[in-house]
Amino acid sequence: MQLGFLQNGLDLSPGKSLDGSFRKSNSVISASTVSGTSGLSKFLPISRRVLKGLKEYGRKMVDLELFTQYIEEWVLENLNGDSADGMQSFRSPFTTDELCKLDLALEGVPFQQLIRMPFFTDVSDEVIEDQYLATEDFLHAIIIGLWRTFWHKSGPLPLCVSCPSHIGSRFSSVEKAISRGRLREMRGLALISKTATDSKFKWDHMVEFALFKSEVFLDNDSRLSASTICEALFYGFHVLVSRSLSKIISINSDSVFLLVLDSKCGAVMKFSGDLGKLDLLNSSDPYLSVAEWIKTYAEICVTPVEPIWNRLGNPNWGDIGTLQVLLATFYSIAQWNGPPRKSVASLISDHSLRLQKRRTECCIIETENALVPYHGTTDHQTGEIVELDQNELFSHNRASRLKLKCGDILALDDPQQGQKSFQIHESLVGGNYYLYSAVCLDHPSELLTLYVGAHPSRLEPSLEDMSLWYQVQRQTKVLNILRNQGILSKYLPEIVASGRILHSGPCKKESPGGRCDHPWCGTPVLVTSPIGEPLSPMVANEGSFSADEATRLCRDCLAALRSAAMANVQHGDICPENIIRVVERQGVRNQAIYVPISWGRAVLEDRDSPAINLQFSSSHALQHGKLCPSSDAESIIYILYFICGGTMSLQDSIESALQWRERSWAKRSIQQHIGQVSALLKAFADYVASLCGTPYPVDYDIWLKRLNKAVEVSADKGKMIEEVPITLRLEDAAESSGASGP
Repeated sequence: MQLGFLQNGLDLSPGKSLDGSFRKSNSVISASTVSGTSGLSKFLPISRRVLKGLKEYGRKMVDLELFTQYIEEWVLENLNGDSADGMQSFRSPFTTDELCKLDLALEGVPFQQLIRMPFFTDVSDEVIEDQYLATEDFLHAIIIGLWRTFWHKSGPLPLCVSCPSHIGSRFSSVEKAISRGRLREMRGLALISKTATDSKFKWDHMVEFALFKSEVFLDNDSRLSASTICEALFYGFHVLVSRSLSKIISINSDSVFLLVLDSKCGAVMKFSGDLGKLDLLNSSDPYLSVAEWIKTYAEICVTPVEPIWNRLGNPNWGDIGTLQVLLATFYSIAQWNGPPRKSVASLISDHSLRLQKRRTECCIIETENALVPYHGTTDHQTGEIVELDQNELFSHNRASRLKLKCGDILALDDPQQGQKSFQIHESLVGGNYYLYSAVCLDHPSELLTLYVGAHPSRLEPSLEDMSLWYQVQRQTKVLNILRNQGILSKYLPEIVASGRILHSGPCKKESPGGRCDHPWCGTPVLVTSPIGEPLSPMVANEGSFSADEATRLCRDCLAALRSAAMANVQHGDICPENIIRVVERQGVRNQAIYVPISWGRAVLEDRDSPAINLQFSSSHALQHGKLCPSSDAESIIYILYFICGGTMSLQDSIESALQWRERSWAKRSIQQHIGQVSALLKAFADYVASLCGTPYPVDYDIWLKRLNKAVEVSADKGKMIEEVPITLRLEDAAESSGASGP
């Protein structure tokens, strides 16, 4: 059996193993293997004579000491590098890169061992009992954590932990073995599959075997001793034979992971080989035949011995020793139950989202005098309308920024609509500009988005305030252009009001466009509709998007870009913070739409420059500082990759960002990842890839037609699911009232 992370979105190119040596990339899990297809097909057809021979070998090989005598010297040679090429043969089955990625994927998974591992040097019966109970709980915690994380969040567990007393014996729990006084007879614990129809577990049900010893015997280099490796191989061989003889097991049977544990540390072994090559003719000495088979045909991988439990008896879940056990168990479960429903790659992407969320939680807002934490609370009572107090809203410096709180009333002078008043509902920090949700006092039922710009006196000294100029004054210009050309769409933001703040007291400005000495005077404000939740916190809180939601987002964003393109406008700043989800009420159902916002960096003519975002800007924008006709669509592809769980590594320069794009497009890794969610979106990504950097425009019409069809199909399915129970309830009501027909 070949194992690896291919099914989980991880690259297993030749990597450095834990022992520092390089190995060939021959440990990649194939689609057929991980999905549970029969590994016995390698041996078919197996004659009755061969089956009888294997069964005979399994029955005769019961003497561990005799087995050890046949292979211990060979094991020592391989441990000490005395093989023909002088290299150590027992390499680690895992690379450091695999363990690092698993560590990131399991970040935040609540593994919990409830029974602590006793930390004693003596080996009394009571201590051994506690050690076995702790090991049993440790393995059970691993099963729960891995299964609930990667396969199913609820439902029964398909695995359990049980103990065999000797080769071919039945299994029992640790507590039952203790009550019968047979714990000294136990040689370890096993992960057993509960999928079999037989209620009594047998050796062919074994998923993974854990050899438990009161103390792992180490050689001088902190490796497993030869005798310990021989003992593990002894039990591993019987597991492989039992699987081969099984009439009910259809998994690949030529590989098994073996754990070697004591009360402090542990190691992992991978033992594999084709039993079809075992010499069954020499049945007079099965030990010799098996020893020769192991030396010639078997593959043995051994990890270094690493600490697992600390002095308090708790596992170090993020350390190498425990990660080795977790990764071996992950592969073993995949071998029996098929590939996980949630890939490792998608969980790794959650790490970057958690990191981004942590940075948001630690976000600070720069004021004129110091860096202070941001608090979105208010001293006003809910519902109370409070007039703005200029002493509260501004610091003593005339050029300080406006700071609004929940309940504040903001009066706005709109040149077209006259005076309008808005009440602040909530403060939202959005990049370099101040963003609020507010309601118009004339129509208080609808939440709106309110941008507050920088005072005109601040535009020259501060690049940050120039950014506010883009978000307020420039965005006002762009949205007015769209509106004046008759371009209206629910996928585009719409201006509700725009103008300057009206301050209390007399205004001494000399002209309608001028300003007086009042610190409010001339501060621009833009109010738009609709309001929604940006993609970044959505993905951080809810995880990756489903195929239906990703398709809907792509459709909605393309519809917005198509409408803007009719006025020769390109967005120029597509990123997760600038796409919001708006929930609309349609009958009895809530319908979500996605709207690109923040059109202040839109490109209207050749001299305009787009925003530069190292993660989401197009390659042409990064390289030339300009947009090509497909730049916005290319940014949409990066958005799809992001919401579908793709790993968006943080870039520190334009050069590294361009290299990542070149690498990803060349390997088609972006399309392949999106293709795991939707074949249609993968086709769109391929189409955009063919246009990147060219002067050819995107054919929005044909892709909107395809995406609309896909969205309508998914919507019809949702309606059918909701309408069926409603129909049944109406029929039941008719029957109960006697109104039904005969």
